[in-house]
Order: sequence, then C-alpha cells, then structure tokens
Amino acid sequence: MDLYNFFNSSAAYRVRIAMALKGIPWNHIGVNLRAGEQHGPQYCGLNPNRLVPTLHDGPHMITQSLAIIDHLDREWPEPRMVPAEGPLRTRVLEIALTIACDIHPLNNMRIQKYLAGPLGVDDARKSEWVAHWLTAGFSALERWLPEDGSWCVGDNPTLADCCLVPQVANALRASFSLEPFPRVRRTYEHCMRHEAFRVSAPSAQPDYVAAH
Repeated sequence: MDLYNFFNSSAAYRVRIAMALKGIPWNHIGVNLRAGEQHGPQYCGLNPNRLVPTLHDGPHMITQSLAIIDHLDREWPEPRMVPAEGPLRTRVLEIALTIACDIHPLNNMRIQKYLAGPLGVDDARKSEWVAHWLTAGFSALERWLPEDGSWCVGDNPTLADCCLVPQVANALRASFSLEPFPRVRRTYEHCMRHEAFRVSAPSAQPDYVAAH
C-alpha cells in the first residue's frame, strides 16, 4: 500500500494516524508541496485535484483523506474510525466535518499562497485571517469536546481525533493560542500521548524538514 504523502499536510496526517491506529503497514511516496511536485504531469495523472494524500491500494487509487479513511474502515474494520451507527457516529462525523470542511480549507497552504500572491495580502493580515477562522472553528469544537480531556468522542480514538490533532498542530505552528480553548488543548495532549499519534506526526516522517 502506497501513500502519496507530505509531512506537513494535515490531510495526509489524518490518514497516517488512522493507519497507525489500525496497524496497517504502508510505503511513503513523498510529494513535495512546497516545491510544487503536486502539479507535475505524473502526479496529476494520479490525483487530478493536485493535492495529497493519495492512497494506492491494489486496484484502488483513492484521493481525499476522509474517503481514504472510509476505505480503510471497510477493508480493516478494527478499530473503526467511524462508529457503525448511533449518536456516537453522528458526533464523530460532526466534529470531523467541522474540521475538514469548515476550518482547514480556509487556512491551508494553497489558500495562504493565493492570499499572499494574487491578492497581495501582507503577513499581518494573513495572520489575522488565519486566527479569525481558527477562533470560529475552535469555539464550536470547545463546546463539543469532553471536559476531562480524553478522546473527542467515546472511549476510543476515532476519525474526530484523526482530524483534530493535525488541525491543532497547524494552529500551534501558526503561533495560535489555545488558552481560550482548554478542552481542545487537553484533548490534543491526550491524543499525543498515544503512540499512533506520535509516529504519525510531521517530525516523524521521512521527508520532514525542520523549521517548516
């Protein structure tokens, strides 16, 4: 199984966490987003959206992190990243989709490059943009997450945790304060005590470059 991966991609980070939790072995194929390798003809043939991750699993070539994790849940059902049914499933999806659809798209690398490039937004205004949307999204998460700082939903890690940890890591890298969001911070810290989250971190990847 091959994962087209970039160490600092939060979407790829989600998939790495899920595969680590399930104990699925995989091969790293680096796609350097900073160097623009995602726009090369070879990679565009695999992923027309020119993003990572892309998973190659036998006859399957799958893009989009949540679709990949759904595939993993079907093929390797234990432990499940999304509960099969009931209110826990609903809450897991609620948190995961808030992060993947509402928070992350407004702050990812290509959006920030467009703000700074064609739109001419300076660094101060760009930081203001990032902080605004992180605050809006984390305010919702703070109301949903458990007060005791355990997993996002229930007694085990789920897709919600796979999405939360990369988003918090991105926020910390942007010097965003978690002080107003103690539940978000405690849940993140709880996750990072688990081996699967540590081995999936950007700094543990073979293409990791410090200070990025």
